[in-house]
Amino acid sequence: MKNHREAEFLGGKRSRFKEFKSLLSIVFEFVHGFRKLHFVNPCITVFGSARFGEDNLYYQQARKFAQLMSKKGFTIITGGGSGIMEAANRGAKDVAGKSIGCNIELPKEQQPNPYLDFNITLNHFYVRKVLLLKYSYAFVVFPGGFGTMDELFETLTLLQTDKIADFPVVLIGKDYWFNLLEQIDNMQKLGTISEKDLQLFLVTDSVSEGVNYIYKELEFKYGAPIKIKTSKIRWWLGEKA
Repeated sequence: MKNHREAEFLGGKRSRFKEFKSLLSIVFEFVHGFRKLHFVNPCITVFGSARFGEDNLYYQQARKFAQLMSKKGFTIITGGGSGIMEAANRGAKDVAGKSIGCNIELPKEQQPNPYLDFNITLNHFYVRKVLLLKYSYAFVVFPGGFGTMDELFETLTLLQTDKIADFPVVLIGKDYWFNLLEQIDNMQKLGTISEKDLQLFLVTDSVSEGVNYIYKELEFKYGAPIKIKTSKIRWWLGEKA
């Protein structure tokens, strides 16, 4: 299985031929992702746990968030699985918005949720993270596990080091993020991050506040009405020119 090959690749030095084969596999996944996502509308990425059911508050909020952003003309893109990912893709389809998944092959296979216009299945987490970042104009992060934290902190690191700029990040759920925010404050007090790094994200309980924050940040970056250029199409979000 591909997952065994990935574990072998990350398990240490191998022959140069095997390393070259792995490199080709990684390049192929990037090319496949670029081709699939090249002509989609500007995306908003939604992260969060795959373990929440539809009766969960965060599931309901993710669905509402996706509805609101889809109405503004954005494509909703997620990891393509269950839980928060399903909720966001479902919210997009509720209002006839565009809904995409970047799924990952896992030993306990993660099945694509049924609310996707199309799905890209990948074997490499780092390829998936690059695709989700490259084609997104903002991230909204709901409560989640290790994977959610990985995606959040990699994004914050890229913002901190100016690898990406003016990229809105919203964390939904103040109670859930409370202890993490205390640790981030402790980092600032110890000098391991700067005070301005505390401004790299918004934490809120309000879906509407999160949507408005993202839209205002993008208006500041791109102008109002928001003008975002893809390779062949200029989109005025909410209407086509």
